[in-house]
Amino acid sequence: MHRTARAPASSANLGPGFDTLAVAVALYVEVELRSRPGGLRVSAEGQGSRLPRGASHLAAKVATDVLGHDRVELHVHSQIPLARGLGSSAALAVATAAAAGAGDPFGYGAGVDGHPENAAASALGGLVTAAMVADRPVARSLALDPEICFAVVVPDRELATSAARQVLPEMVPRADAVFNLGRLGLLVSGLADHHQLLATAGDDRLHQGHRSVLFPEAPALLAGLREAGALTSCWSGAGPSLLGICTVSTVATVAGAARAIMQGLGVAGDVLELGADLAGVQVTELD
Repeated sequence: MHRTARAPASSANLGPGFDTLAVAVALYVEVELRSRPGGLRVSAEGQGSRLPRGASHLAAKVATDVLGHDRVELHVHSQIPLARGLGSSAALAVATAAAAGAGDPFGYGAGVDGHPENAAASALGGLVTAAMVADRPVARSLALDPEICFAVVVPDRELATSAARQVLPEMVPRADAVFNLGRLGLLVSGLADHHQLLATAGDDRLHQGHRSVLFPEAPALLAGLREAGALTSCWSGAGPSLLGICTVSTVATVAGAARAIMQGLGVAGDVLELGADLAGVQVTELD
């Protein structure tokens, strides 16, 4: 057995779509897996390469769970920054499960990540909605305008999803729930046809404002993305990465403005210009 599998990163929530929406973006993790009679071996390069290896590595856990044994060698090459709100764990789990021959890589990714939307985007590609239904992850693809791409602000700081969730309130006012549902409908419509996408469709009252205490520069950056020409802007997942939803013709201008705003605010990091990934996880048999 010798396979590689490649899965894209994902940006979840997309403003009002808290824990329900995600889009796959063209930033990848690739896992090469081959049989190894001598037992488990894990190597890595790129993002996350300094993490401890061996049986505690996420790829090792997923592969041995799928295969039922640890007689395997894994090599992970990742472009996806860790703890930045770009679904690195879900993408790695999906890619590893696919490389190991799992029939449902999405299910493995959802199980590792704890909620299904990131794993759904990495497995299916494109824009997805996902939920737990009767304790099983379920995902469906949604229409995505091919003109849409992204300026992704990636600060040089980590933010664990667990920490980002701790600042969220247990209860939300009805008015805030209604606000988000309305914006969610506008967002889904606008992502299908960018001519219909309103800047306010990326607004949210369930998570983004609460999480700004963990990234105080975020509101200014989100506003700056829109002022520079983004159709709308929002947090990427639990952050701290931020997403400017753009068109092909505007993404370079928006990204350049975002870099200038970051410099003015003293926020170290980078801005990536990324297209949507429409293919999802891809497996290659090597022998």
